[in-house]
Amino acid sequence: MSNSGFGGGGFNRSNNPFGGSGFGGNFPNPFANRGGGRRRISPLTITVIVLFVLSTVLISSSGFYADFLWYRSVDYVNVWQTTLFTKIYLFLAFGLITAAIISTNIYFAFRRRPIYVPVSVEADNLERYRAQLEPIRRLAGIGIFLVIFYFAGSSGSRFWEQWLLFRNSTEFGKVDPQFGLDISFFAFKLPMYQGLIGWAISTIVLAIIASAAVHYIYGGIRPQVKEERTTVAARVQLSILLGLLVLLKAVAYYFDRFALTLKEGRLITGLTYSDVNALLPAKSILSAIAVICSLLFFANIVRRSWLLPTAGVALMVIASVLIAGVYPAAIQQFQVKPSESSKEAPFIQRNIEATRDAFGLTNVEVNDYQATVTTSAGQLANDAATIANIRLMDPNVLSATFRQLQQIKPYYTFSDSLDIDRYVIDGKERDVVVSIRELNIAGNPSRNWINDHLVYTHGFGMVGAYGNTVDADGKPSFVIENIPPTKGLGEFEPRVYFGENVPNYSIIGGPATDNPVELDYPDDNSPNGQKNYTYTGKGGVPMGSLFSRLLFAINYQEQRILLSNLINSESKILFNRNPRERVAKVAPWLTLDADPYPAIIDGKILWIIDGFTTSAGYPNSRIVNLANTGDALTSTNNAFSLNNQNINYIRNSVKATVDAYDGTVSLYKWDENDPVLAAWSKAFPGTLKPKSEISAGLLSHIRYPEDLFKVQRDILSAYHVKTADAFYGGQDFWRVPLDPSSFGANSGVQPPYYLTMQIPGQSKPTFSLYTPFVPRGGRENLTAVAVVNSDAGDDYGKITVLQLPRSTNVAGPSQVASNFEAKPEVATSLSLLRQGGADVVLGNLLTLPVGKGLLYVQPVYVRATGNTAAYPLLQKVLVSFGDQIGFSETLQGALDQVFGGDSGTTESTNDQNAPINSGPGTSQAIRSAIASLQSAYADLEAAQKRLDGAAEDKARARVKAAIAALISAQNR
Repeated sequence: MSNSGFGGGGFNRSNNPFGGSGFGGNFPNPFANRGGGRRRISPLTITVIVLFVLSTVLISSSGFYADFLWYRSVDYVNVWQTTLFTKIYLFLAFGLITAAIISTNIYFAFRRRPIYVPVSVEADNLERYRAQLEPIRRLAGIGIFLVIFYFAGSSGSRFWEQWLLFRNSTEFGKVDPQFGLDISFFAFKLPMYQGLIGWAISTIVLAIIASAAVHYIYGGIRPQVKEERTTVAARVQLSILLGLLVLLKAVAYYFDRFALTLKEGRLITGLTYSDVNALLPAKSILSAIAVICSLLFFANIVRRSWLLPTAGVALMVIASVLIAGVYPAAIQQFQVKPSESSKEAPFIQRNIEATRDAFGLTNVEVNDYQATVTTSAGQLANDAATIANIRLMDPNVLSATFRQLQQIKPYYTFSDSLDIDRYVIDGKERDVVVSIRELNIAGNPSRNWINDHLVYTHGFGMVGAYGNTVDADGKPSFVIENIPPTKGLGEFEPRVYFGENVPNYSIIGGPATDNPVELDYPDDNSPNGQKNYTYTGKGGVPMGSLFSRLLFAINYQEQRILLSNLINSESKILFNRNPRERVAKVAPWLTLDADPYPAIIDGKILWIIDGFTTSAGYPNSRIVNLANTGDALTSTNNAFSLNNQNINYIRNSVKATVDAYDGTVSLYKWDENDPVLAAWSKAFPGTLKPKSEISAGLLSHIRYPEDLFKVQRDILSAYHVKTADAFYGGQDFWRVPLDPSSFGANSGVQPPYYLTMQIPGQSKPTFSLYTPFVPRGGRENLTAVAVVNSDAGDDYGKITVLQLPRSTNVAGPSQVASNFEAKPEVATSLSLLRQGGADVVLGNLLTLPVGKGLLYVQPVYVRATGNTAAYPLLQKVLVSFGDQIGFSETLQGALDQVFGGDSGTTESTNDQNAPINSGPGTSQAIRSAIASLQSAYADLEAAQKRLDGAAEDKARARVKAAIAALISAQNR
């Protein structure tokens, strides 16, 4: 039995589980002839094997190498290298260490197996397993090592972000109030420590299981024997492993203390009274008990009894239940609950301060707004400039209108939701609804590989319409339109090779410029009805060489890339072309705003994308899931949704741009005081440009990101309350109202909206983002309006909240929408428009703090149904102030109805600069059709009341004729 201990016996071939002498044993020759001689392998077989291996390597590496070429083409190879090598290092480190620990324990367990095993029925059964394992034990050992190495390495490589932040930790300059540690410890270091502890515990557990299994199979563990159920070797090895496991648990208990600052509770996130006074001491006590238990296991190396270690584990389990479970629960039940508001007050205050700081709400300005609900003539005179900027063009409604009026050809399209920006036009800043005329391959009537990837390669131009002006028919008043584009916004490169709706890949720059292949734009003056073009930008990956063509042919599984004579030495391939996707690849550590928007800057179309740095490690700050901060728009279009990510810290730290022509990606530091951005900047040096390099043109189009504001307004709905007592009571909590334009068909909340306005307290109009609030708890009265300044400057990002007095009953958006439908004149008109072949589309309901009260404005669009070419046209404007409602063809008319015939604002006679619909509102044909429809509907109701069937049939026929006339007038 000398070989049963660690000190006895030698290591020979017979008891080496991996065969031979250690790991260096000879491998069997898979081509050996078991009959005694060697069979020669034919050259054909060798050739097939070599070709198979080469093709497998080539196919698997094609995507990898294409990715490298893409990073090189955008000058961000350092990001690719840093990310790749960090993952490789972690893969090797975690894989090798894990596999080495487990394999070494398997080796020692087999190495110290007993030579003689007591005779028993169970031993006889195990002997059969040992006999089956004997021929393959070396291969099994190698296989186990490789499997563990792969899975452990793959798991370890996922720590690359935590590792980079750990290595490049940057101090916040603020400390946690409980432990006195800089917040960087919780944000950057604690996640890595916890990850390493979890990995170590998992590794030791697997080593224990593997060692115990080997000892059991080879007789080191003998449950059937009454005495000496484990050999000395088994006892020593398992005691060491179990001691290490319990010691790691002690370390885990210690770090659990810090993790309590990030714990989500019923009341708040972070430490509570019972945590500080019961759970924190309990974790420290359990850590000490675990250390003692580990010493008992180590002592078992020289003892022959498992009694003390077992008793220690039992003590730790009981202590865990009592000290960490029962005791905190008792403190909560008998000390906290009877006076919870006072006991938890200091910890609620910590949560309030931490949350407001982590979400950038520390400097929110809350002003009381004594809103009046009474109206008088001339009441809006002091707000005439603001009224002039009221936006009637809803970017979420007008996509179909843009497509029908400006698509030009079916192979072009516009995004489902347009964007709001502002431009200086004729010396005056105007809000403009903009969108890119992008390529729509699906609309091409002639689909084939050449057309899809070599001919139709880019979109063309931008389309923009004034936000507050329509023409006589209710169509948008375009400031830039058509192909080639008009010059309303200046000269610019109109070709869009990089956009939100582009082919998977395009091959450009191939044939000589005297015989271009790419369709540039349709042109009636050209012999073939179109202008052709050859790409001259610096974007794209060169693919003129045979190797590159082969690489991409394999990557895209398309042999024509290799065979086509339209591809030559000058050709390039464009892929990864979506602006958001490009920024995500060069800055994988950013959380990106879901809605990039285009702007004409310095003669180019640039996509602007906001990048957020986030963390889930800000102590005592509320945890938010980004996927739960959406609205009615995101609930119907997942493309505008943020990722499912839990955070409790966020900053708009990066402004990114993507050139729509050459794909150049630029990342600019925006919040240069953000420690998370500083850490990532050190991890990826040279990838971010300083804020000072942002051009004046780009600054003029910077706006505050909607997604960040959605997160902040969700937090602000509760954390506008600054005192613990008020927060605990919760009576003053708010919520964002449901979107009234959906009429209950969509449960999403109202999206925020951009407007250029001057709110009370401001010295001039600013481009800002707005959102209303109503009380939490079911009531729909307006309680506050939040406004965030979106103009780049000293006040950028400043959030102002206009809070209404609790004694004032101002209708909220949902109530106003109901009041609109309840007014007889409005209800009758909308009912008429909704009957037959027309449909009413309600635009965004704007809540505006003007006239010392709250003005609601909602555009009403009419769209013919049953006609695929129909599109919404602005036909009416709804206005509400207090209890007064206006409904007219123009905003001016509706305002005058509300304010006794004189709102105090006047219409401009200059159509291009008109603040509202300056024409009569609708064309004569449309007005005549609406009047006929109203008259016929009134006659129909009268006939139905008289039970006059003949008159009813005649009136119904007139209604149908009037609807047909209305549709015809709209489509002219």
